[in-house]
Amino acid sequence: MAPRDIQEQTALIIRCLFDDSPASFRNMSDIESDGTGDDDDFDPVIIAEQLRHLGDDFDERVIQPLIKDVQKAAANQVETAFSNSVHSLCETWVARGADVAPEMRMLRASISLGLYVKSNYPEMIGAIQGAMTSFINNNVTPWVDKEGGWDNVTE
Repeated sequence: MAPRDIQEQTALIIRCLFDDSPASFRNMSDIESDGTGDDDDFDPVIIAEQLRHLGDDFDERVIQPLIKDVQKAAANQVETAFSNSVHSLCETWVARGADVAPEMRMLRASISLGLYVKSNYPEMIGAIQGAMTSFINNNVTPWVDKEGGWDNVTE
């Protein structure tokens, strides 16, 4: 699976995370594979739900100060503020002895921050959705590709 395909899948998955009726994404036919793998099994709704479980276990006391930085950022700086917040959250988890791959920590932290924004700051959803997609595509999709795709990462 080409990284570009994974990036397109990532965008669909993030949209499903933020959509309250994600069933509309089930029959997406705009993802084309340039590889020989079976991409017909790709379901962004299922993967989004599995990732949602990763993000559900967050400590609001840790996330709240990080969100304040994102809120203060100008529109063109949201991606940088989001990225800095994810890295800060990852460092907190490392300090607590989290024993998982760094990419999984980044994925979990970005999902946690994104879901927190969705629940508490709906006016920021569009900006965070874009920042989150960009962050994951830049920092996590090479690892997802190496692992064999989103289906393998979320199992």
